[in-house]
Amino acid sequence: LSQMQTELAQRTVTGSAGGGVVEATADGRGRIRRIRIDPGVAKDGDVEMLEDLVLAAVADAQRRAEDLYRDELKKVTGGLPLPFQLP
Repeated sequence: LSQMQTELAQRTVTGSAGGGVVEATADGRGRIRRIRIDPGVAKDGDVEMLEDLVLAAVADAQRRAEDLYRDELKKVTGGLPLPFQLP
């Protein structure tokens, strides 16, 4: 399992919002590593909308990281459920 966690830390997933105007990249453990914002979004001056887009992109990236984690865990455990939750 520790090898799997090490490998997940080196893999990345990207979530997006607003049709790709905001992207969040996370490692396989769900830690956000990068945020990309299309400069055209900032020109509108709608900070609240931009904040919402960033939150949505981060949530999408973290969901994708969780899916990746679960898929890798299934490979390690052969699909058997564990009696406890791993970080």
